[in-house]
Amino acid sequence: MEQLTLTTPALLFSAISLIMLAYTNRFLAYAAVIRNLHAVYLEKKESSLLRQIKNLKTRLNLTRWMQIFGISSLLFCVLTMFLIYINFNEIAVWVFGVALILLIVSLALLIKEIQISAQALQHHISDIEEHLNKN
Repeated sequence: MEQLTLTTPALLFSAISLIMLAYTNRFLAYAAVIRNLHAVYLEKKESSLLRQIKNLKTRLNLTRWMQIFGISSLLFCVLTMFLIYINFNEIAVWVFGVALILLIVSLALLIKEIQISAQALQHHISDIEEHLNKN
């Protein structure tokens, strides 16, 4: 196996930072939509709004876990760099492996969240199509 250097885990910094920015934007967008739906629900009490809020709650939780795994990955990358710096190279390789696994989990959760988002949009499209067919 090739020697792990400081630059290897450092390469993930920019990628993880951009991913975390995207996750944070998703989180903030969901929070805003949930607040708006909550206000509308207090006025109208429609069950469809409850389904939307439940869906958004699931997506918000997934986004939170995506963030946790992404941040953990970044933390393990930093720990890897420290271990390399103090010449604990064997341990650094394993810690870096954990960082990669955490990043993989974070990205897998992103795929799941995107699927849920797409399904939610399909429900809205179906509702619109049904409404159009009635008229």
